[in-house]
Amino acid sequence: MKNTLISVMFFLLSVSGSMAHALDHGETLPFQPGERLVFEVRWEFIRAGEAVLEILPVEDFEGEPCFHFVMTAKTTPFIDVFYKVRDRYDAYTDVGMSHALLYTKKKSGRRKKEIKVPFDWDKMESQYVAVGEDWKPISLLPNSFDPLSVFYAFRLNNLKVGKVLHAAVSDGKKCVMGSAVVLKRERIQVKGTDYDTFIIEPDLKDVGGVFEKSKDAKIKIWVTADHRRIPVRFKSKVVVGSFVAELVSVEGLREVTKITSD
Repeated sequence: MKNTLISVMFFLLSVSGSMAHALDHGETLPFQPGERLVFEVRWEFIRAGEAVLEILPVEDFEGEPCFHFVMTAKTTPFIDVFYKVRDRYDAYTDVGMSHALLYTKKKSGRRKKEIKVPFDWDKMESQYVAVGEDWKPISLLPNSFDPLSVFYAFRLNNLKVGKVLHAAVSDGKKCVMGSAVVLKRERIQVKGTDYDTFIIEPDLKDVGGVFEKSKDAKIKIWVTADHRRIPVRFKSKVVVGSFVAELVSVEGLREVTKITSD
């Protein structure tokens, strides 16, 4: 269940469109340091865990300012008995939001592991680095992001029904071009709050793991139809069962003029 949750959340975050769209037009970014999004995750009818996405203050990376994004995931005490999860993912990008700089992951639950993925843009390579594993550098596609920072790049894009989104994403082991389609617009209620949303469905052909083992597996994501484009719900049904992740808390949203859908 846990691996399904993390895989689905990251696949949601790994589909995007033209990353430079908003910046090329001089528009304000739809997010800012201090933003914090909290999701409650349910597996079947069980409250399974919590995932938090947040933006830390701008930092220095090799002499240049950078964004620092963090995702943490943890299971509930009930699920801890079967599979305890305490994971942290850190991602760093240039402040122009054109490419990833560094991606790290630390697992401190039942299975402990630390990985590091540096992005070398002079050589156009990234590399998965972990103790006990030997991975060679791989070639990057232009404007590649890691599985976490691409979520924020996704939010630079205007949405409309029928639009197909694309992005290059690397985890250090491979670099792929993900895609998704905007299915329709729908008003929904999540935890007592009404949202005007777009429904997005990713293409799962490049996703392995539980998705490869699940016939006709699909993911649907509800994203706010405003300038922030925040995911408020995602649903999936795979071989190990169905799950729903819903937004339960939001802090630090940027107030900017709404970007008109193209």
